[in-house]
Amino acid sequence: MSGWLLNSAFPPTVRTILGRRIYGPLSTWSHGRAAARWPTHCCQRKYYKNCEQRRGRQLAMLRLLFASLWALPALALQDGLHFSLESRATNKDGSLPVYKNPKASIEARVADLLPRMTVKEKVSQIIQGDIKSYIANPFDPLDNTLQFNQTGLAEMYAQTGGSVWAGYQMPWEKLAFAVNVAQKYMIENTTLGIPALFQSEGLHGFTDNGTTFPSPIGLSASFNTDLVKQVAQIIGSEAEGLGINHIFAPVLDLSRELRWGRVEENFGEDPFLTGEVGNAYVTGLQSGKRRNASSTAIARVAATCKHFAAFGSPQGGLNIAQVSGGERELRTTFLKPFNRACLNALSFMTAYSSYDGIPAVANKHLLTDILRNEWGYKYWVTCDAGSIDMLYNLHFTCDSRECAAKTALENGLQGEMGGGTYTYLTLPDQVAAGKVDEKLLDQTVAAMLRTKFSLGLFENPYPYADYTSSLRTAASRNVLHSIESEAIVLLENRKNTLPLKSGLKSIALIGPHANRVTLGDYVFLNATLNGITPVAGVNQFISSPAAGGFSNVKVNYAEGCKLWSNDQSGFSAAVHAAQGSDVAVVMVGTWSLDQTNLWTPGTNATTGEHVDLSDLALVGAQLALVKAVKATGKPTVVVFVSGKPIAEPWIQANADAVIQQFYPGELGGLALAEVLFGAVNPSGKLPVSFPRSVGTTPVFYNYLKGSRPIDPGQVMDDGRLQFGHQYVLDSPVPLWSFGHGLSYTTFAYTDLKLSPAKISGSQPFNVVVTVHNTGSVAGKEVVQVYATDLVSSTVTANQQLVGFQKVDIPAGGSTTVTIPVDSSQLAVWTLQNKWVVEPGVFSIKIGTSDQVFAQSNLTVT
Repeated sequence: MSGWLLNSAFPPTVRTILGRRIYGPLSTWSHGRAAARWPTHCCQRKYYKNCEQRRGRQLAMLRLLFASLWALPALALQDGLHFSLESRATNKDGSLPVYKNPKASIEARVADLLPRMTVKEKVSQIIQGDIKSYIANPFDPLDNTLQFNQTGLAEMYAQTGGSVWAGYQMPWEKLAFAVNVAQKYMIENTTLGIPALFQSEGLHGFTDNGTTFPSPIGLSASFNTDLVKQVAQIIGSEAEGLGINHIFAPVLDLSRELRWGRVEENFGEDPFLTGEVGNAYVTGLQSGKRRNASSTAIARVAATCKHFAAFGSPQGGLNIAQVSGGERELRTTFLKPFNRACLNALSFMTAYSSYDGIPAVANKHLLTDILRNEWGYKYWVTCDAGSIDMLYNLHFTCDSRECAAKTALENGLQGEMGGGTYTYLTLPDQVAAGKVDEKLLDQTVAAMLRTKFSLGLFENPYPYADYTSSLRTAASRNVLHSIESEAIVLLENRKNTLPLKSGLKSIALIGPHANRVTLGDYVFLNATLNGITPVAGVNQFISSPAAGGFSNVKVNYAEGCKLWSNDQSGFSAAVHAAQGSDVAVVMVGTWSLDQTNLWTPGTNATTGEHVDLSDLALVGAQLALVKAVKATGKPTVVVFVSGKPIAEPWIQANADAVIQQFYPGELGGLALAEVLFGAVNPSGKLPVSFPRSVGTTPVFYNYLKGSRPIDPGQVMDDGRLQFGHQYVLDSPVPLWSFGHGLSYTTFAYTDLKLSPAKISGSQPFNVVVTVHNTGSVAGKEVVQVYATDLVSSTVTANQQLVGFQKVDIPAGGSTTVTIPVDSSQLAVWTLQNKWVVEPGVFSIKIGTSDQVFAQSNLTVT
C-alpha cells in the first residue's frame, strides 16, 4: 500500500529527487553485530517485526518528502543545467559528475555539487545533528548495543545532516558502528551522497577513552612546539581510526583574565606563544590524509580554532560576559594567535561573548570583513552551542529566531551547532520569502563542502577496521611521558632543596592533591581511572630501576584536608607525617571535573567551563595546612596542581621549593615523582603570570608602556602595615612572571648577535646567541627573545615575545642558537588602521619577561 501511495502520489521526477529507493527496507532498529565487517547495507528486511511497522516507517518518510516539495520549484526554474532534475547526482550526457571525481580540484567539485542541491539540503548541511537521534543508549558509557533507528537517522539527515556530534563516551566498537551506519546511509541512500563531519572534543586528548595529555596550559608550559605537534598527531590518529574527522580544538583565547574558569583550556597570556603552540597543534592534528582519500585531500582530521575572537577576557571574569576593547587591541592582541595558527585550519568556531558591544556570532567586521575577506579564509565556520539563540535571549540584538538566524548567517557565513532551538530551520522559509539572500547561504554551504572535500570524505568517510591499532598505544604513552615531564615548572628552589638528595630515608606526601588525579575539564567520565596519583607515582618510581639510592625511601601519606572544606581535623595526621619524614611535599591547588560531573548539579569545582572565581587564593583549609606543615621545621616543598595561577604570596616567600604542575595527563603522578627525585630536570616555563592577589590583576607581562607604576605597600608577617601607593598594601609586580622557570642546572648566555642588525621594514632577521650549561647536570633551556619598540606612533607593549627555542645541553656543554624573527612581529597598528613596521630602534632582549640575560639594539630603516 505504501509503495502504491508513493508511486501514485508523486511523478517520477519527484520520486527520484526526494528519495532514492524510498520504498526499500526501512526498519525501526537495525541490529549491527554483523556490521563489524562494515556491510554495504546497514539494515536488512529480516529485521522488520511485521509489515505494519514497515509501512509506518515508510509513511513517516513520506511526511518528510511532502515537507521537501517546496524546494523543487527553485530548481525547476534553472535553465541549461548539465544534470537532470530527475537524477541530480548524474549528468545528462552520462559523464561522471565533477563532484564525484576524486582527481578533480576541490573548487571544481564544490562548484559542481552546490547547484545540484535544494535549499533544504543546503540548510541541512550547515546545522549540526547528533548521534543520539539514531543510536541506541548513547548516554550509557558501558552500553555496547549495536543498533540504530533508521527513521531517526533519516530525519536527522533531512534537517541537520551536514555535521554530527559524536562526542559521547561509549565503547569504541559502538562509536565506530554509529559513524559507519550513518556515513553509509548518507553516501548510499541519499540523492547526492554527501558525507558528514563527525565531531568530538580533543583539547588535550580524544574524549572517548583516548590518551589524556596535560591540559592545554600545561602543554604550553613545555615551550616545546615539536612535542605539542606530536601530542596533536596522537589525538588526530585516535580520532581518525574511529571515523571522527572533526575535532573542536585548539582554544586560542588568551589567559589575561584569570578569574575566568577556562584559563586551563588556553595556551597562556601571550599571543605569540599561543600562536606558535596553536600552529603546532593544528599542524599535528591535520597533517596527512585519510586512507583511500582523493589526491586533492589535504588533511585527515579538521581542527577547529576557537573561540573567535577575544573570548578569554570577559568582564568580571564571568563566562560569556562582554569583552571591552577597540580595534587596536583586537588586532594587536586577540587576533594574532588565530592569524598565525589557523589560516590552514579547516574550521573556526565563533565566541559566545560580545566585543565592543557586538555579539561575536553576528560580528560582520570580525567574521566577514577580517576572517573571510582580509585573511582569505575559505573553510568551515560554526557557532558555539546555542549561541545564535543568544542573539534574542542574552544579547537582545534580535527579537526572534528568524532574526537570529538571518543575522548570524548574513554577518557570519557560519553554521549552527546544536544546543539551542535550531534557528536555522527558519532559513528555508526566509529564503523563499526573499528575506535571506540565497547567495549567502551558498557561500556558507560552499565552505562546508570545501572542508569535506579537503578531508577526502567523499571517497572514504568510514572508520577503519583496525581502529584499535591507533588507540592508547605504547608510542603514544612515550610521548605522553615526555610532555608530562616538560610541562612541570620549578618556581622556587631555596638552598637547592630539590632535587631530593640521596640518603633520603622518608618522604611525607601531604595534601588533597597527593592521592588524587585531576585532569582538568574536557575529559571523559572516569578518565581519572587511567591516571596515576602522586602517591602512586612516587611508589612506582622508588620501586623502579631508575630509583637508584631512593629504592628504600619510606612514603608517609596524609591528606590533611579536603580541597573543598575548611575542616582542619586532618591536620594532626599531616603534621605527624611531616615530623616523621626527612622532607614534606604538600600538594594543593584548584580542581576541575570531567564533562559529565562538571555540569551535574550538586558537584563542585574551582576551574573549568562556567566555573569562575572571585578569588585566586587557595580554597578552604589548604593554606593553613601548608603553614602547619612548614611549622614542623622540615624542608617543605609545595606543589601547585591547578588549572590557573594561584595567588599565595606567603607560599612564595616561605616554602623551601615550589613546583607548578598545571593539570597533568595520565602520567602526571609519575612525572612529578621523577622531578622531585631528580630523574628529570624540570624545563617548563610559565605561559601565564602569577598575581599576588586577585586585586592586582590583570598581571600579564606585555602591558602597554606606562601601565604599571610601582610604589608598593605591604602587610608584614607580624601584622604591621607598610603603606605605598601602587598598591597601598600590595604590589602590581607578579609573584612569578611569564617565561619564568628554574632548572637543576644553571645557564649563561654569550655572544649575542643580530643578523643583520639593521633591516628594512619587510626584512627578517636572526637572533644568534650561545647558551652554556654551567652546572653539573644536563638540562633543557628555553631561549626567549623579547622586543621593545623604543618610540612608536601609538602606545605599544613594554615588551613582546617574538621568538623562542628549547635546547637540550649537556653539563658543561654549550650550543649556538639561531632564532629567526619576522619583521611583522615588530609592526604597529597605526592611526591609519593598517600594519606598519615603523623606522626606529628596537631593543632585543634574551631572558624572561622579568630578567635580562643579554641585550642588543635593532635598527629599522
